[in-house]
Amino acid sequence: MKIQRQLKSHGAWIGKWTFILAATGSAVGLGNIWGFPYKAGTNGGGAFVLIYLGCILIIGIPIMISEIILGRRAGNSPINAMRCVALESNRSASWQIIGWSGIFAGVLILSFYSVIAGICLNYIFISATSSGAITSPEQFTNVISSPINLIFWHSVFMILTALIVSAGIKDGIGRMVKILMPLLGFLMIFMVIYSIINGDFSRAMSFLFAPDFSNVTSDTLLQAMGQAFFSLSLGMGSIMAYGAYMPKDQKVVSTSFTVASLDTLIAILAGLAIFPIIFAFNLEPNSGPGLVFVSMLSAFNQMQFGQFIGPLFFILLSVAALSSSISLLEPGVAYLSEENILSRRRSAEIISFFVWILGIGSALSFNIWSDFSLIGDRNFLDSMDFIANQILLPLGGMLIAIFVGWFMKKSLIEDELGSINTSLYFLWRFFVKFIAPVCVGYIFIVNFFNN
Repeated sequence: MKIQRQLKSHGAWIGKWTFILAATGSAVGLGNIWGFPYKAGTNGGGAFVLIYLGCILIIGIPIMISEIILGRRAGNSPINAMRCVALESNRSASWQIIGWSGIFAGVLILSFYSVIAGICLNYIFISATSSGAITSPEQFTNVISSPINLIFWHSVFMILTALIVSAGIKDGIGRMVKILMPLLGFLMIFMVIYSIINGDFSRAMSFLFAPDFSNVTSDTLLQAMGQAFFSLSLGMGSIMAYGAYMPKDQKVVSTSFTVASLDTLIAILAGLAIFPIIFAFNLEPNSGPGLVFVSMLSAFNQMQFGQFIGPLFFILLSVAALSSSISLLEPGVAYLSEENILSRRRSAEIISFFVWILGIGSALSFNIWSDFSLIGDRNFLDSMDFIANQILLPLGGMLIAIFVGWFMKKSLIEDELGSINTSLYFLWRFFVKFIAPVCVGYIFIVNFFNN
């Protein structure tokens, strides 16, 4: 029997694929699109991909399964989910700190993520009107040097995110992921086809997939483990929150494999869409904003139909960003609304406003506050990133694995997993008890002290 206070219900996803689309949307973000392909290409190509897939199996999927189990068991936000399951397992309610940590991390990430996503929105129009009269580096400098411009687009993106989340699970998030994710898939496939026809596809294939084990180092392993963990949106409560709305007849394990597979597929397709164009115009492959806002715009300025393809590409990025941002906002909104503290709409408005205020600090980090240091020599944006991505998320992921592996009552786990192959069950238990916590702990220690 569940031990929980009377909390307001959020409803459930309509159809099994809604959860898959929502979870995949949460996982697929800007970092996945511009991070994975570059890391693969510079860390041994196919060798990195193989290591990454191994890390997905032993770290990513076990923790994802754990988050879904926790969320669905309680049917509540991460805070109340951890509290409820801990009490059901005869453990301390203090485990709810994992939920608080995840929500806090999500707020911090969304605050600077929204600024970057706002730049993506801005570039939809920039790429449509860019004539090459000024270079793409100069264009990017002009964009980020204007506080008003960054704050405006940051505001637009946050309004879009808040409107979707405030509309609820069925009419808001559920409806939008059914639109956004197929749109993302269509745009991605279109860009890949275009790159095959007009780009240096063979060189891109070699860059991404030709195995070069001589480039595999201990740092390669660390990057693969980090990519496997961070790319699936683990440790921040998003998957746990989405799991709360998952139908009871949906298989947790197979669904987790599907989400991880789609996330990896989209990351690979992103590489096949971007790098043939980069190599065709003899541009340097790099990672992060420089890849899409500088290198890709430079290519669009030189290519035929660039003013048509460019906006489509940045629409793709904006869609990926929006599908992730709603999952960052949802856990906090879910908590306030289910506690009847505020309505869902008002919860979304207040948290979004707080995120927007924090985001101004990140926007100013590109210009007025560029010399201002908050933590060490990090500016405001980098400090938010450090707290969230280098501290809170790895700790959250590690504690989730430890709780489910060592403290959650076995009968509760088996109840949520349902009928599952015995060997697969014991394999998952082994990974979640021993391998995942150690690997994520290693990521945390190395990143913390190296950054």
